This record gives sequence, C-alpha cells and structure tokens, in this order.
Amino acid sequence: MKEVEERLAEIEAAWGKLGLDAKIARLEELTLELARPDAWSDSDRAQAMSKEMASLQKVVEPWVLVRKKALSAREFFELGDEESRELAEAELAEVGRDLEALRPLLWFSEPHDAGDAIVRLTAGVGGADAEDWTEMVERMYLRWAEKQGFSVAQVERQEGGEAGVKTSVFEVAGAYAYGKLRGEHGVHRLVRLSPFNADAKRQTSFALVEVLPVMDEAAVSIDPADLKIDVYRAGGHGGQSVNTTDSAVRVTHIPTGTVVAIQNERSQLKNKQLAMKVLLGKLEQLRAEQKAASLDELRAGESASWGQQIRNYVLHPYKLVKDTRTGYEVGDAEKVLDGGIDGFVEAYLSGAKA
Repeated sequence: MKEVEERLAEIEAAWGKLGLDAKIARLEELTLELARPDAWSDSDRAQAMSKEMASLQKVVEPWVLVRKKALSAREFFELGDEESRELAEAELAEVGRDLEALRPLLWFSEPHDAGDAIVRLTAGVGGADAEDWTEMVERMYLRWAEKQGFSVAQVERQEGGEAGVKTSVFEVAGAYAYGKLRGEHGVHRLVRLSPFNADAKRQTSFALVEVLPVMDEAAVSIDPADLKIDVYRAGGHGGQSVNTTDSAVRVTHIPTGTVVAIQNERSQLKNKQLAMKVLLGKLEQLRAEQKAASLDELRAGESASWGQQIRNYVLHPYKLVKDTRTGYEVGDAEKVLDGGIDGFVEAYLSGAKA
C-alpha cells in the first residue's frame, strides 16, 4: 500500500508540473467548441483548435491513464483479500513501467514542447567551408528526424556558391519535435582539415541553428501595420519559371527588425505563407528570450543567437563532439554527424529540468 501512495504522489507532482488540470479544462473547452454546429464555418479557426486539441491529448492522456491505474491499484489493496492483492500488485507493476516511460516527458513542460518545429540553418563566415559544414549539420538533423520517425518538409534551401548550403529551412513534424530540438538552438562550431584548401590547413567553421516553434497564424495577432512585405524576382535554383516572376517574398516585422525571406516556391502566395510561418516562430523565440508577456512587448534588435556557441565538433587533430553547456561529449564524431544526437538532447533536457 505504501508503494501505491508513493506512485500516486509522484503522479500528482508530475500533474502539477505539467499543469494538467488547466490542459484538461482547455481540452473540454475545445471539445465543446468543435461540437457546435457552426464550428467549421470558420475552417481556419476550427483547424487551429483541432490541432491544439490533438497536441494537448498527446500530453494529457498518458498521465490520465496512469493515474487511473494507480487509483485502481489502491482500491484493490483496500479490499484486503488475497485475489484483490494479486490484482493490485499486477496493476502497480504496470504503473511502474508506465511511469518509467513517462518520466522523460517531464522535460517537456515548455508551452510549445509537444508541437512541431521549424529548423533554420545559416552558414557563418567562411565561404565554402562554412557552407559545406551547414550542409553536414542539415544532414545530421534530417537523419535524426528519420530515426525518430518524424516527417520533414523543406521550406527553403539556398545552395552555396561552391558547395553546401547558405541557408536551409525545414519543418519537423512529430510528437514533441520542438521539445526535443529546442536545445539545439545556437551556434555549432566545426574544426577540421579543410577539403577546400590545397594546403589542407585546419579550418574552423560555424553554422547557426535556429529551432523555432510552429505557431498557428490564426491564433497569433500581429498588427498588419507592423509588417512590411516585399516581393521580388527569385534567384538561384527552383525550376523553369522561378526567375521569371516576382514570386519571392520578404517579410519584415518592423518593431523588431526581424526579416524572413522565402523564394523556394513558384507561388508568391505560398512563399508568403511560409515566410509568415517562419516569422511567427522567430518572434515567439525572441519573445521567450526577452521574457516578454506578448509579441507586442518585443524590443528591437537581433537575437543574440550568433553569440551562443553551444557545441564543438572536432575532426582534427582528434575526434570529439562536446556540448559547451552540459559537458556531454562523444568521441565517435561520425556517429553524431549521422544523426546520433540523442545523448546531447537528453543531457540538455535533463539539465534544463534540474
């Protein structure tokens, strides 16, 4: 019986940490809203509510189920007979297994953790070396997403002049995609012998990784007067007509000076939608950095992302990948670059939890 009470106490602690009472109340509210006969008259709003509901269910339902099992175990113990005790012990063993699987979810207590993520990669100064490094980072995250069973959709990709990519933006969709990736936000530094230097000198390259939450445009209010939207002729690769129409879109959030440009699609409308999606994620990231209560309170100025070097990848004269924040390190650099970043993700999240 004592073990049941300990399990229930653990569940109640998690319940409070994750704010499950408020989430359950919100789920009930969304269920009633979507059950209204006119719910889908505004399809954008209904889709936003449906997506929010699905995201909340991912968080709430496992904890509701494990609490029911723990309460059931207590009821069996209270009956006192041998058969009930056996049932209680079986139920309690299942609760233990469930909690073991659920404990890592306690790392995901931030507002957008359960949702999808936008990953935006930018090559630093260094020409071909930096652009090649950025493509290596891109491949690392794509391989990691594949191993996680997440889906990936390319939003924007600009190839480098000689090799690699200048920028790459893609959306990662799956349970807790943002929560798992948010610790990757920052500058990633590579040290290696340059394949682009005839003397094979050691080269240091930088890539900026931005991890942004996917925000629902229908649920975020931005004053149209705060936006400057420019259209221009797309350049580079993209198909037969990409350079013959003004399809590229640049969206500037005037109060903060945040700029997002997208030219990947031939459709100007599609590029604008994608640019807005990335912009909303960048503004939410900036809001979190500035600890602002709302987007309206954001201050002007760029994010300090380029100053936050979070990880070193050394391929010469030895091989080591080390996180500067947690101290977690891996000697098998090739494994890390092939998508083996789970150790870094877990080290960051468990540290952030503490």
